[in-house]
Amino acid sequence: MMLLLQNLQRSLFTKLILLVGMTLLGSMFIWAYFNIDYHKKRITEDIMVSTNRLTNTIRLGAHYAMMLNSRDDITQIISNIGKQKGIAHIRIYNKDGQIKFSNLKTEVNTFTNIKAEACDICHRTDPPLMDLSLEQRTRFFDAPDGHRLLGIISPICNEPSCSTDACHVHPADKSILGALDVVISLEKTDMEISRYRKGIIWLSMFLSLMTSALIFLFMLRFVNRPIKKLIDETRNIGAGHYDYPIEVNQKDEMGLLATAIYDMGKEIAEKQVKLNRQRDEYQNLFELVPCLITIQDSSYRLIRFNGEFLERFQAKLGDYCYQAYMGKTERCDNCPVERTFLDGKPHYGEESRKNDDGSITYWVARTSPIRNETGDIVGVMEVCLDITRRKQLEESLERSEKKYHAIFNNIPNPVFVLDVDSLEILDCNESVATVYGYLTEDIIQKPFLDLFQESEKELYETRLRTSTVLNKVRHVHKNGRTVFVDIWLSPSEYPGRRVLLVTTSDITQRLEAEQQFIQASKMATLGEMATGVAHELNQPLSVIKTASSFLIKKASRHEPVADDILTNMLQKIDSNVDRATRIILHMRQFARKSEACLERININDILEKAFEIFSQQLKVRGIEVTWQIDRNLPLVMGDPGRLEQVFINLLLNARDAIEGRWGVNDIDHPDKRITLSTRQTPKHVQVDVTDTGTGISRAVQEKIFEPFYTTKEVGKGTGLGLSISYGIIKECGGTITIHSEEGKGATFTILFPIQENANGTCHFTGG
Repeated sequence: MMLLLQNLQRSLFTKLILLVGMTLLGSMFIWAYFNIDYHKKRITEDIMVSTNRLTNTIRLGAHYAMMLNSRDDITQIISNIGKQKGIAHIRIYNKDGQIKFSNLKTEVNTFTNIKAEACDICHRTDPPLMDLSLEQRTRFFDAPDGHRLLGIISPICNEPSCSTDACHVHPADKSILGALDVVISLEKTDMEISRYRKGIIWLSMFLSLMTSALIFLFMLRFVNRPIKKLIDETRNIGAGHYDYPIEVNQKDEMGLLATAIYDMGKEIAEKQVKLNRQRDEYQNLFELVPCLITIQDSSYRLIRFNGEFLERFQAKLGDYCYQAYMGKTERCDNCPVERTFLDGKPHYGEESRKNDDGSITYWVARTSPIRNETGDIVGVMEVCLDITRRKQLEESLERSEKKYHAIFNNIPNPVFVLDVDSLEILDCNESVATVYGYLTEDIIQKPFLDLFQESEKELYETRLRTSTVLNKVRHVHKNGRTVFVDIWLSPSEYPGRRVLLVTTSDITQRLEAEQQFIQASKMATLGEMATGVAHELNQPLSVIKTASSFLIKKASRHEPVADDILTNMLQKIDSNVDRATRIILHMRQFARKSEACLERININDILEKAFEIFSQQLKVRGIEVTWQIDRNLPLVMGDPGRLEQVFINLLLNARDAIEGRWGVNDIDHPDKRITLSTRQTPKHVQVDVTDTGTGISRAVQEKIFEPFYTTKEVGKGTGLGLSISYGIIKECGGTITIHSEEGKGATFTILFPIQENANGTCHFTGG
């Protein structure tokens, strides 16, 4: 019996059934209590209202008889009404408490105590109460036979007709003449309430028992049995049996739980297989890992080791570690195993051993404590890795670093190591002193931008991070002079950080030589244009000569000169002097040696300026120039002076090619023509210089831009014009190409990148 009680006490099913049953039973009894109470109150209220209505009916029915003072009529009315079933008493009291009328003849003319229950309702105060509610005028009391009675007493008021009537006059100051008391029996009502109470109680008990039974059957079928099956399955899983299916054929939460437990068992089985495999793998790793692994006790004896250790040292369990490792008879001085036993923390150390052949083997050792269930250290695992090869590489690396430093410091070009973010100089070689005048210790930790001119620092700060090559950059020597360099940049790695490896090359002397070549080319071009320039100057000089001769002649004859003629003559002299001045100034500007400076320009202006200085040269030789100009070209970056030299070189070459084909003396030939055109492409401004000359073969085109290469006769060309033009166009960021067929003329095409967003600052390009 006790075992059964214990099982029931531990049963969730039993607890749930009891809890639900008790809760449902209690809820039904509470519902029954309030329902019965409500029903009892409603019946009582209905009886009170009915009795009050009966009282009013009796009072109204007896009113007329009272006015006539017909006592027999009043007695008859009360007697007839009192015979109705359920009416216990009908009494009319006078103001002294005497029963004047009653359905019981034995009570007539008897006196009642004024403080009795019926009278005390009004007479509990002095003067008596007059206006009372129905509840206040109603009383409940028990009859002698035990059933309940309900009585309602109503006052009989003094009306004006009573005080004036001749038959039974009542004083006008008397408000209440008496009271009507109606008492009815509640026996039938109490029986109905009792039957209703019993019915509700039995219904509540029936519903509670039926509901509890249904819940019991439901829980037994759909909860208790599946749970027992689930418990059995979980025990099978706990015992290591994962393949038993759970026979819970339900599509509710229990079915889902059964499926989940079954799936869990399958997953546990798969995980167990993987765990066993991993355990085997770890065991194999322990045995086959290419490290020396040992487990030592507090006496430094080997209690376990892997195959690598056994193969290396031929040790056996119980040997001392220092004996197996080092061949010593006592433990090492700085033993990491000993330190781990002392403080329980992992430790690191390096160990070495001299081999029989005289070589040295190095190990790096790492120790970790092994603890039991109580946390006590019962052993130490030591993992040793052979670092002999690393030691050899370190020595080799040290020798390599010394070699690298020797090479780094003896590179003839300056080499800088810059921080990629701040551009701070982290290191540099000794060639920096030769080119810049700074010693290594003076320039390290300084910004690399300090070597640039102040006005160009902001420009090159961005370009240093985004470019790989910077050509013709102006740097500042320690003594303040300008040094022209080419810069090569490449990202690299410096111990622990990203850096820029910067190499510079001093090109100052080369640029000076190029400038001399360019200037020599200008002088040669001026010599080529001498005839055209002389003819160009001859025209304004002739006008000046003619006007001055006319004025001298008039003055010698003392002849007057009309004002309008004099004004016209002087204006012509003035305008032609300005024209000659412009020609001479243009020649001087062209011949002047200047630094290359890129600025925003309109290429049409440069082309027209070059043609202006060369137009008479072509006109004298009978060469027609055709213009195909786009007047809405965007701006490009270029050096105006040097680009003018490029266009003049191309015009000279076109002139020579035309004369080489059509001859010098045939100045009226219609096919002697040069076409100058400009247009805009999506990303470039294109300039074409086309001639109708001899043309250039494909073999010559491949070498046409090489320095000192020329197709002209000896003494008529330096071979620098197109080479210099190629360099100038490249400095402006453009390209120049040739398209030609031998005997059909040639077209030189120049492309300049559009620079609409470039600012107007002059950018130095060298020279």
